[in-house]
Amino acid sequence: MSLDTKFSLENYSALSSVGIDLDEIHPIERKRILVVDDEPENVTLLKRIFMNEGYNVSGASNGKDALNKLINITPSLVVLDLIMPGMTGEETFDAIRKIMNVPVVVLSAINQKEEIIHLLQKGVDDYVTKPFDDAELVARVNAVLRRSERSATINALSFPSLELIIDLESYEVTYHGSRIQLTGKMFEVLALLAKNAPRVVNYQDLTQKIWGENTPAVRNRLKYLVYLLRQEFFRINPQCDIIQNIDRLGYKLSIGPT
Repeated sequence: MSLDTKFSLENYSALSSVGIDLDEIHPIERKRILVVDDEPENVTLLKRIFMNEGYNVSGASNGKDALNKLINITPSLVVLDLIMPGMTGEETFDAIRKIMNVPVVVLSAINQKEEIIHLLQKGVDDYVTKPFDDAELVARVNAVLRRSERSATINALSFPSLELIIDLESYEVTYHGSRIQLTGKMFEVLALLAKNAPRVVNYQDLTQKIWGENTPAVRNRLKYLVYLLRQEFFRINPQCDIIQNIDRLGYKLSIGPT
């Protein structure tokens, strides 16, 4: 063993004793997975599985912790256990869906057909039972992520209750029969809210996807663009505020009854 090799191993040993910031070692933007399970060993195992597949990962031990991390890290997908103290997995799923439209894969020891069908009909993207095969779980997660990316490639969004049409190809917006001229960034904000409507899109997700950063200056830019968007809609229909600010969370397009 060379001196350099020995030095590297000693350094690695010292680092491993205090933990390693994987985001610092791998600064490349990667898809993020949030693992929610009340068993610490399960979280550790699942994090290792997905890290080995090139994902950035984070863990939560209960529903409340999961919701906090959901806002902070904006994951690409959530792997969710069902049997947890406090908020159950199903209650956590319901709360997640109120915040953002992120794919959710249930990973549970519950193997009852009625429960699986119930949750799939409710909107979970896949259901895997424990004990699970590592390769199968990874394959299912990859498939869900591919489907979610394909489903995002739509040409236009229409909200009849608002008389609002957003053409994603031509960047044209029609509201109550009137065409609205928007700048590129204003359109991107509106489109992102519309794609997730009626769910809330958090501030960080908006700023990261539109500007690629989440600084105070960018947050102020976002607030100003939302103000301008509201003025455009008020000009046509002053009775309806279709963009709502959800305090400490983000914005949502309020589409009303459908």
